[in-house]
Amino acid sequence: MKLAGKVVVVTGGAQGIGRALARRFAAEGAKVVVGDLDGAGAEGVGREIGGVGIRCDVRREQEIIALAARARSLPGSDGRIDLFCSNAGIAPSGGVELPDAEWQRIWEVNVLSHLWAARAVLPDMLARGQGYLLSTASAAGLLASIGALAYSVTKHSAVALAEWLSITYGARGIKVSCLCPQGVRTQMVFSGADDPASKAVLLSGALLEPEIVAEATVRGLEAERFLILPHPEVQRYVERRAKDHERWLGSMRKLHTKVTLA
Repeated sequence: MKLAGKVVVVTGGAQGIGRALARRFAAEGAKVVVGDLDGAGAEGVGREIGGVGIRCDVRREQEIIALAARARSLPGSDGRIDLFCSNAGIAPSGGVELPDAEWQRIWEVNVLSHLWAARAVLPDMLARGQGYLLSTASAAGLLASIGALAYSVTKHSAVALAEWLSITYGARGIKVSCLCPQGVRTQMVFSGADDPASKAVLLSGALLEPEIVAEATVRGLEAERFLILPHPEVQRYVERRAKDHERWLGSMRKLHTKVTLA
């Protein structure tokens, strides 16, 4: 997919990976609508890139529907959305003790928002016989996350949802990609620097700038690859896990011990 002239929606676009994606898509010539719970931040990014930014709480399906409607109303859009990027995400730390309310919150943001976005845009895309869905998941959705149980579970779910969409609608002109970075230099990583998940990422020493992730995403969309892996080592980890699951679990236990004692 070439982005020039395309109508694109990015959720979670006020900072981090989302902001970098919005900027990069606009640089490619796309008309970008930025949604974020931080409405002022979304508006600021929208102004910066010559697009539109509005407040959107992705835990509310109606707000995602409204975000899509705003994109369809852009001058020259002809009422279409070419690419919907479900990028908003949260990463509360904790394991089995995490309260049910937190599980519900992360489930809505990291998984259900992707489902609601698909509901909002698929009918029009299917009618046109073309469209693109991009989900920001994580390497934790392909492997596992040390410490952050709910994050790992929901990112696995996000990958599975994207796979299902690709399988189900790929023959009808719908393209799907799933962005799975590992360590990215964002507020999410550093705000929880003392929890095991963030420690594991920081110990890896492989923090990419959000702009590098955005560049990899553009290249992945051009090639229409399902998995977009800005960290090439993630592919190797996935292959090792598939080849010898027991050995992989053992190495992850060692990493868990290392970060919890650090």
